[in-house]
Amino acid sequence: MPCWGDPMGRPFFMMMNIRSSPSRRSRVKRGRLLLAVILILLSLPACSPASTPTPFIPPTAQAPLIEPTFIIQPTQERVVIQSTPLPTIVPTVDPEECVNNLTFVEDLTVPDNTTTTFGSALDKQWLVQNSGTCHWNSTYRLRHIGGADLGAPEEIALYPARAGTQATIRILFSAPFTEGVYESAWQAVDANGTAFGDLIYVRVVVQ
Repeated sequence: MPCWGDPMGRPFFMMMNIRSSPSRRSRVKRGRLLLAVILILLSLPACSPASTPTPFIPPTAQAPLIEPTFIIQPTQERVVIQSTPLPTIVPTVDPEECVNNLTFVEDLTVPDNTTTTFGSALDKQWLVQNSGTCHWNSTYRLRHIGGADLGAPEEIALYPARAGTQATIRILFSAPFTEGVYESAWQAVDANGTAFGDLIYVRVVVQ
């Protein structure tokens, strides 16, 4: 935009013809006029070409942030289980709660109705089984309960045997000096004298 002035481009205040010998009043008026011209010039746009405005560029929309997804793969751990053998537990038997029993198995010597002579020695042996739950210890006895004693004591120690095992019972007899058929019966008893189990006996013919 051209500055306000003459066609040669000179400012307006240079066109003014100011007298060389003004009066005091004229100097005041001239000063006021000069001040007004300066104010007018300051209010006018500058003589330099107008600057080109910077075009407005709207901000571009930012893409939404995508949070990463973490996939945790479970690891397979190999577990080794070592088997420990269990200790062998041997059941204990309470003497007050166990059950006594004796089962006859067979005659080992001097079968029934064996013929013998007067006064001969008879080594009788039986195979029996401790079929109860009590263990036979030194307090168990074998007692004569009937028939001829055939020279044996009325009571002898029962062979020690654990429950479920077999034992051999042995008694030494003597044949009488009188002819006849003789039988001697025996039975086991516990520490309290209570009889239990099968009867075992010997039968011989003396002649």
